[in-house]
Amino acid sequence: MVDPALQRKVSRLDGGRMLFEGRADSTFATVLVAELQQHIAAGALHDSAERSNAPKCHPRTRVAVQDELVDWIEHGDDEEDPKKLVWVTGPAGGGKTAIMGSTAQTCQNKGLLACGFFFSSFTGSTNRRYKKCLVPTLAYQIVQHKALLGVGEHILSCIERDPAIFEKQVEVQLDQLLLQPLKELHIKTGSPKVIFIDGLDECQAEEHASRSPQDSGAASANEADQTEILHALLKAANDPSFPFRIVIASRPEPAIQSFFTEIAYHTTKTIFLDGKYNPDADMLLFLRAKFKVIRRRCRISAQWPSEEIERTLVENASGQFIYVATVIRFLKGRSGPPQELLDQVMALDRQDFSTNPFALLDALYTHILNSSPKPLLAACWISTIFRSAGALSDGSGSPLPARFVQLFLESSPGESSFVFRGLNSLVYTPPADDRTSPYSLYHKSLTDFLGDRSRCGHLYVDDPNELYTTRYLQIWKGKLFSP
Repeated sequence: MVDPALQRKVSRLDGGRMLFEGRADSTFATVLVAELQQHIAAGALHDSAERSNAPKCHPRTRVAVQDELVDWIEHGDDEEDPKKLVWVTGPAGGGKTAIMGSTAQTCQNKGLLACGFFFSSFTGSTNRRYKKCLVPTLAYQIVQHKALLGVGEHILSCIERDPAIFEKQVEVQLDQLLLQPLKELHIKTGSPKVIFIDGLDECQAEEHASRSPQDSGAASANEADQTEILHALLKAANDPSFPFRIVIASRPEPAIQSFFTEIAYHTTKTIFLDGKYNPDADMLLFLRAKFKVIRRRCRISAQWPSEEIERTLVENASGQFIYVATVIRFLKGRSGPPQELLDQVMALDRQDFSTNPFALLDALYTHILNSSPKPLLAACWISTIFRSAGALSDGSGSPLPARFVQLFLESSPGESSFVFRGLNSLVYTPPADDRTSPYSLYHKSLTDFLGDRSRCGHLYVDDPNELYTTRYLQIWKGKLFSP
């Protein structure tokens, strides 16, 4: 029961700071916002600094699917069979995250975006991997939204009444932090209109964080958390008081696909990123724009490369944008003249797609890693940094600065530069004078590749923690036996 003396009324909301009548402490709401902020994943916001290197749609590409999404968000109620959920799906490397990020930005510019959460299991802070941060992060964005001021006040009141709300189930959090405040204010469908949830398949069970995702127990726990989120979102979408549409993007993993096709099919519109959206034309446009930049930078003839090579690259991509994006980053690197590097790419063995749909992407990854002076050590470093279970992260789960990782893993000064030579198309390495930024991958498909012995062959690292453990013991041994 709330003390009547503490009942309050919102008198003003200015820049996210609420002032309450009848309270000596006018910063009370700021305290509640700070409490909420402690439970969010700030890097999961679509426009966070952490996502500055995230994939984005090249101008004039993926227009058809983005237009379809925005049209559904704005005019979905006019359809013959209106849906409250859209599931954007397709294989790895198909451009789902780029489409979601670009469409979310378009919606923000139009005043349509309510909030969003971009999961990531391989880059950025580890709290972007766990379900516990999802609802608080969505609620935080609602509190800060200028068009939803009244809802924000009710969300903060809920936190004051029940500070333990952040420890409850996802469905309970969603009900108390979003549904109930919306019901109390009778928010109707208008602007904003949509919530974006990207990379749901990358949501991981926190209690199994120290185990490999391939571990059967960890995989089952991950699926349980993902379906818990889906059930909570479906319940919200089916509530007449919930004014938002929800766009969810993920790979078509079995548990997620089963949910949408067997449980939520009456409520869901599915967008599968296949040939219908003409990805080949978009990739060709992307390649031509990037080749033009490379030609200008390197003073190469306007006839390079031939149209035949451009179309072969698109054919090799087989709908995977990550393939052409990686090729371009490889050519823009400093490991050799672009013409020679492109010749190397074109000479890669064309394997049988019937047994491995990622054959040419795997061949490209293998070729680039083999360009390192020590390919297996490079694979070991990448696996330690991105596949080990949070070994190189701080107390809050955020990845440690690249400079710290270098000092920890190097067996001799400068080894990191030697190991990562030529790998700038796969791994982002902060500048030498940047002491705070971490390493980051351009795409999760690289860890998928390195985590599958049948795909990466001699580059497979059986235990991603082995290098970390070895270096840890070496450092302590050096301290114990130093004079």
